[in-house]
Amino acid sequence: MTTASESGTFHSGLRERAAASLTAARARTAALTDAVTDADLTAQHSPLMSPLVWDLAHIGNQEELWLLRRVAGRESLRPEIDPLYDAFRHARSERPGLPLLGPAEARRYAAEVRGRVFDLLERTPLEGSALLDDGFAFGMIAQHEQQHDETMLITHQLRQGVPVLDAPDPDAPYDPPSAAEVLVPAGPFTMGTSTEPWALDNERPAHLRDTAAFLIDTVPVTNAAYLAFIADGGYHEPAWWAAAGWEQIREHAIEAPLFWHREGGQWLRRRFGVTEPVPDDEPVLHVSWYEADAYARWAGRRLPTETEWEKAARFDPVTGRSTRYPWGDADPTPAHANLGQRHLRPARAGSYPAGASPLGVRQLIGDVWEWTASDFTPYPGFRAFPYREYSEVFFGPEHKVLRGGSFAVDPVACRGTFRNWDLPVRRQIFSGFRTARDA
Repeated sequence: MTTASESGTFHSGLRERAAASLTAARARTAALTDAVTDADLTAQHSPLMSPLVWDLAHIGNQEELWLLRRVAGRESLRPEIDPLYDAFRHARSERPGLPLLGPAEARRYAAEVRGRVFDLLERTPLEGSALLDDGFAFGMIAQHEQQHDETMLITHQLRQGVPVLDAPDPDAPYDPPSAAEVLVPAGPFTMGTSTEPWALDNERPAHLRDTAAFLIDTVPVTNAAYLAFIADGGYHEPAWWAAAGWEQIREHAIEAPLFWHREGGQWLRRRFGVTEPVPDDEPVLHVSWYEADAYARWAGRRLPTETEWEKAARFDPVTGRSTRYPWGDADPTPAHANLGQRHLRPARAGSYPAGASPLGVRQLIGDVWEWTASDFTPYPGFRAFPYREYSEVFFGPEHKVLRGGSFAVDPVACRGTFRNWDLPVRRQIFSGFRTARDA
């Protein structure tokens, strides 16, 4: 039996975690939006992305909608702006033409909402409904803000002009693996979760999956390996490409990952305003699903399915358990993975040996999102919560699943069960991949 004292201590810990997660997200939002001028905030740096000022006010609007209105039952602070910041009402390309809040007003609005949310967090029982149990609504909003922070970081990468962001290069422990691939044994494992308190609806419920034995790359595919594909004429050989992918690269004259160009016999890349040689030993970045799939075919391999990826990341053959993360159940630390925008690039392939899975697969969390072969579909027993538009409306063959998170993902929005998805043409995202083959 849980005593009142134990319950109070448990809820106090939840409140502290929720407050810390919200605070960390807002600090990152401020860093990304304070780094540029008001003109940069209101400009659209790519038709694929919103103006940064839209993301800033949208973050506050969603926080108000879910925490102040849905949880606390309060009246809207600014009902007239709801349509402007409804992500499903206006395409990103249309948003610069909307009467958006200006930078100063957007900051004031987001700050006012946050002040009221902290007051609410102090007084709200974190139990009694699906939204409140384990502080889910507060965790959902912290994840939402961090996801938009990653989106804003993508906008920074697309932005032209002098560099405005800075971070140290990764200095992670480095231990090149002795084997290029790892054998994952056949058999069942538990995929998804029914117990992770802040897991989102598409990660649920936990269920058994069975796989045949397969081999998977120990580390993500590197720039050096991808350069071999380019040098061998990979972008000019239709045999390696899905039909839609071949059409895409021909229509747009694509010959390398996004932000790469060749100069004086050397491949260079642009990274947050800095032009530099492409580093051989980093995981390849800014490739579409079609590019990842074509490379895998050229290499005589394939992309892993989403099920295979999660088994490689979570399955412990000794205990038969599926762990929260590749390294176990403990939350990530800087020794485990490259997360949280601590660095503005992936670490070298072979870094973070402490973050390896029980089977020995490396860098499954952080560094680069990894394309899988799978379409984004619901798990058996899926239930949309708390709204259909988070996952359900995206289910189907149009979207491919990415797993693992990138250097731009915060730990609150990254775990062994977390699922990301995007259109197979997308390249501006921080995406890479690893390959697999049947055993």
